[in-house]
This record gives sequence, C-alpha cells and structure tokens, in this order.
Amino acid sequence: MKYIRLILLSVFWALYAQTDHKIQLQFKDAQTEEPLAGVQYRYGNKAGAASEEGVIHLTVQSSDTLFLSHIRYGEWFVTAGELERLPARAVLYREEKALRMAPVTVIAVRHRPDKNAHMQLNVQEQLAHDAGAVLNRIPAINGIRKSGGYGFDPVMRGFKYDRLNIVIDGAQTATAACPNRMDPPTSQITPNMMRSVEVLKGPHSFRYGDSFGGAINFKSLPLRMDDKGFYGRWSGSGESNGQILRTEGVAGWRGSWYDIGLLGSWSKGNDYIDGSGVSIPAAFARGSYGLNAGFKTDDRNTLRISLSRNEAGLTQFPSLPMDLASDKTTLFNMRHIHKGDGGALYQWRSSVYATHVDHQMNNLHKELDPRMLNAATTAQTYSLGGRTEGTWVWESFKLFGGADFRLEQADGTRDRSFIMGPMAGKTVHDNVWNGGRLMKGGLFAELHQFLPHGKLIYSGRLEWNHARATNPDDGFLSKTGYTEQTRINPNFSIGGITRWQRFTAGLWLGRAQRSAGLSERFINSFPIGLDPYDMLGTPNLKPEANNEADLTLGYGTDNFQMKVNLYASYLTDYISSEIDTTLSPTMPSSPGVRRYTNIDAAMTTGFELDMEYHWRYNVRQRLNMAYTYGKNLALNEPLPEIAPLDIRYELRVPAFGKRLQTALTVRHVSQQDRISRRYGETVTPSFTTVDSRLSWQFIQGVTLSLTAANMFDVAYYEHLSRNMKGSGRPLYAPGRNFILSVTFNRL
Repeated sequence: MKYIRLILLSVFWALYAQTDHKIQLQFKDAQTEEPLAGVQYRYGNKAGAASEEGVIHLTVQSSDTLFLSHIRYGEWFVTAGELERLPARAVLYREEKALRMAPVTVIAVRHRPDKNAHMQLNVQEQLAHDAGAVLNRIPAINGIRKSGGYGFDPVMRGFKYDRLNIVIDGAQTATAACPNRMDPPTSQITPNMMRSVEVLKGPHSFRYGDSFGGAINFKSLPLRMDDKGFYGRWSGSGESNGQILRTEGVAGWRGSWYDIGLLGSWSKGNDYIDGSGVSIPAAFARGSYGLNAGFKTDDRNTLRISLSRNEAGLTQFPSLPMDLASDKTTLFNMRHIHKGDGGALYQWRSSVYATHVDHQMNNLHKELDPRMLNAATTAQTYSLGGRTEGTWVWESFKLFGGADFRLEQADGTRDRSFIMGPMAGKTVHDNVWNGGRLMKGGLFAELHQFLPHGKLIYSGRLEWNHARATNPDDGFLSKTGYTEQTRINPNFSIGGITRWQRFTAGLWLGRAQRSAGLSERFINSFPIGLDPYDMLGTPNLKPEANNEADLTLGYGTDNFQMKVNLYASYLTDYISSEIDTTLSPTMPSSPGVRRYTNIDAAMTTGFELDMEYHWRYNVRQRLNMAYTYGKNLALNEPLPEIAPLDIRYELRVPAFGKRLQTALTVRHVSQQDRISRRYGETVTPSFTTVDSRLSWQFIQGVTLSLTAANMFDVAYYEHLSRNMKGSGRPLYAPGRNFILSVTFNRL
C-alpha cells in the first residue's frame, strides 16, 4: 500500500508539473480578427499591457487566474484551468462590450475562454457533418427534421427558410437545389472548416444581407502567419446507436507571408433505435474536402482563397416521398483584405464567390405497397455574387459601409414513370423550378456611436430585388400569369445600450422588408410543406415586413452572469399558403394544392434567458431558456412550426488542473399544444433528456472523450420533426447512444 501511494503521488505530481509552461497569447477582435493592442493584464505578481500586435507572454502557474481589461472590450478573465489547456501559442477572441448585450450569440469552434459571449464546441460538434446540428446548441434555434441524420433546417424564433439569412464569411451562400430542402444551406457547411458561428437575432444588422428574422454567419478558420511550420488536427469518433463513424482533419504549412491548409471530413451511419426500441431509417454517407489558403502580398494587403467540395451518397428521408440519391456541392470564395495606413480607414474587405449544387433524389429505395410509380428528380442551383465593405474608425464612431450583389438560379426536372393504373407504361416530365432566378443588389451602412456609458448603433440597407422565371412551364403560366417582378426593399434599425454599475440594458428597434424566395415564387406543384399538399408558387407575391423590438437586460459579477432578451414582432403581408380547391395535384399521394399567398398580419413574441455561475475550483453551471409565441392574426390561430419552451441546464466539473472534464446536461422541452390544425399539426408531448460527458486530456494536444447521450433511453420527438411517410408515426429521436471520440491537435 505504501508503494501504491507513492506511485499515485508521483503520477499526480507529474500531471501538475506539466501545467507550468510558457505560452504566448494574442488577443483579437471576434468580428474583424484584428489584434487588440493595449489589453491590460494581471497575472499573479505580474502586470502589464499587450503589444501593438495584441501579444503577451506568460509562464503558466497551476493556481493563478489571468485578469484582463480593455476600455472598449470590458473586463474578463481566463481561469488557471483554461490557461493550462492552451497550446504554447494561442489566439483569444473578444467582442466589444456593446455587442455582447446585443441580440447576438457566438458559438466558438476554436477555444475562446470568454464566459460572457461565447460557447465552445465539443469534439462531437466539430465532427458533425451538418452545421444545422451545431446550431441546435442554442435553445432559441431548433431544426426541421425530415431525416434522422441529415439536412436539419434551422428555425429561430419561428423564422425559417428564406426568412433567415445564412451566409459564410458574411457573403457566400449555397441555395438548396432540392425542392424538399434535403440540402438546406446549413447542410453544405462543414463545421471543421469554420472558426465560429455568429447568430444575429432579429432585423437589427443588415451588413450581411436582408436579415428579416435574423442572420447566421459562419466564419472560416483564420489565417495565422505568425506561427511558422507545420500544423494539423485529426479527430475521429464512433457511435453505438446507428453505427455512426466520423472523422475530420486539418493539415497545412504556414510561413511569414503564407498559410496553406487542407481540410477534410467523412461520416457514415445506418438506421438507429429510438427510445421505444423501433428502428428508424437513417442511413447516410457524407464526405467533404477543401483548401484554405492565404497570402500576404505586403504588410497591408492579404489575399485569401477557399475552395471546398461536399458529396453525399444515399441518404434516407423517411418523412419525404423520396430519398437523397446524390448531392454534390462546390463552393469557391476569394477575398482581399486591405488594412488602412493609420487614418480613418481601418480596413477594406472585398470578396467574390460562386456555388454550384447538383442534387438527385428518387423513390427507388422506398418500400411502397402498392408501387404506383417510380419518381426521380434532378435539380441544380447556382449562386454567384460579391461583397465589398469598408471600416472607418474615429474617436467616438465606427462606420461600416459597402455594397453586395447575389444571383441565385434553380433548374430541375421530375420524371414520373407509371407502373400501375391508366397511365401505366408512360413517363411524365415535370418542370420543378421554372428556371427561377433571383438577383439582389444592396447598399448598406452601420454606424456605431460610442458614449460615456453606452453605445448607439444605426443600421440600414436598401435592396433591389428582381425575380424572373427563365424557363416557365406552360401549366404554371396558365395558373399564375406572372413570371417577373422587381421590388425595392428598405431596411433600417436603431439600437442602444447603457450601463450602470453591474447592470446593462439595451433596446433595439428594426424593420425589414423581404421579397419572396425561389420556392415561394416558382415551385411547380411539389409537396414541400408541412402537410402532403402540392405547393404552387406565386411570382407576384407582395414583400412581407417584420417590425421588431428587442429588449436586453443584463447583470454580472465576477462569478455570475445573467442576460434576458425579450422580443416582439409584428408582421405584415406575411407570406403563407392557402388551399386552392380549383387546382388538382400532380401526385396521387397529395390530397390537393396549396398556393403561396400573403396574409394581412401575424405576430411573434417571446424571450431568451442565459444564466451562468462559476463556483470554486472552476465548477460551472449554466441555465438557458427560450420560448416563442406565434399567431396568425388574420385567422386568429397559432402559426405553424413554432417550437415549444426549451430549458437546458449544464453542470461542468473539472479535475486535475482541468485535464479531466465531466459534464452533465439536462434538457426539458414542454408540451406544444399551440398548433395549427389547418396545416396538419398535432400536439407534441413534453420530454426530458439527460446527457453526460467525460473528457480526458492525458497529454498536451491529445484528448479522449466519452459521451452518453439520452442516458435514460427516453422515447421522444421534436415538435418540428416531420411524420414518417406511410406509417404517419413521428420521426423519433435516437435512444441511448454512447459516443467515443479522440482528437490530436497541433493547431
């Protein structure tokens, strides 16, 4: 026993001895990625300020917390455990104080020990093949699920599809080619290629486009030309439920004027078992690879090129009439960044991009009895565009101003080969998209005015929107009579933040006007909605408007943070759909036809709560809540597809200098009985799930994790999950699932 105690003491001493190491920290702005010069710091008996490049050097001690402050970025700290986990060279990101009380959430993919504004993704989220799954980390965002493992379409505060502006690096987007949105824009974004996700809630910032219900901006991995030599990361995981295997990696070489990296990921899964013991069709296969390169032409100019390719194989969608057969997407982006010479111009950023999606789906793998017909759809979308923006900084003002342009076009054909009935032996070809094309051009500006105890933000956008059917179907023309429309959409917002001691309050007022998207204008009798009705586009829809107010209230101490966001939206000319009894459906499985139309008025309101408390020894607990209430004022009934109250509690307990991390997460979702029976919704029961996670960094840069998801094997389904075709049974979530993952990191 004596020798065992000596061995254990030696092991513990070795673990703690490894925590004393020298590190270089660089502080950067989370939005611009520019260095934060002059950050004041205090660490043990040492104090000072960061250099012009935002750099400080420390010798890490196992028990000291790093305290930081900046006049525009507030006060924050990095705990001893967080410092111990950092590599020898680390970049820490920070947002301005005012932004952290705006209706904004930032999910950090790279490590950011900032308890006020960021959430760190775990290994499973870095390995995720679908960025829509990552967004579900935020209680205010849920997802429409038509498959058990692919194509999660985000819904935020009741806004979905084209009401959310989803972009990469503020500009690029991928337009869904599938009429049923098997491939929403988020499914074309691979998390391991991203640094962070910025979620702008409400119509309060128009720099990235028409943010009708909000904007979701995925930010790519940053260039790092200060560290020379090879860098890389590899992660892999396996899941017991669904036999899911995942892997991802990053490898590259950087020098003083270049950074060239290659990225890739691969995932594959099969059917899973839900909490009731029922097998759910959920097979999928997905691979991605890409290039991320940057070159510094001089001290003030940088050129960056990103190229990625996503390929998906046979993927089962039990809630849809067809399965995904193939989906191939190419994304190209080139950006130029020019830094100012010390005057008012801080920097100028310009980018051009192109995206192509080639999508195929069919019902050949569906078990149909009787099988009336074989159906297959081939569709393609193209997105082209560019964006240019300047940033000017004065003593009390910061101004963003620029212009952007985006072109989107969709083409597709559905082939229906009849096997039975009077049409047996015949094949019918349907024009799915009518060659729908959208062109958008915008001028935008955003002014930040700094005040002694707060900040004012003014944001505006004027957008030209032109829509045209380049290949209209004769039948579509006879039903609609329109193929082209041009609109001018004004957008504006004003917001302010004030501080008093430990309290912070902000008020944001905004109005956004949005013209209809490709589906709402040009879809040609395809069942793409919540119910099985065929949907018919209306090219001459009026633009809808969102008039929204957000109130944010905050309170914080050294170990406690709380933020409440109250919001309300009044929507006019709201784009919805109505059953048209004069039209006949094209598919035997469709009971009728819905036509897109405007309704006079609707409203949404709700709240979001975020509380975090730090105990001694770096023990942390967090509570999040989100709730949305939606109503169709014209019909005096609930709006469809509104997620119920979502409550999440998380407890994190570190050990051994935070090399060992344990976490317990409890999620409770209330019953949703505010439903729209007009759209076929049914009451969704409440549920509670518990997850646990154990993570062990046994040497620097190598981490092993074990997660038990849905520990008590609860049978549940989300309100936004669609019913499975044939059985009508809801698409239940996976039952108990054990996930083992490992990461080797030399970034």
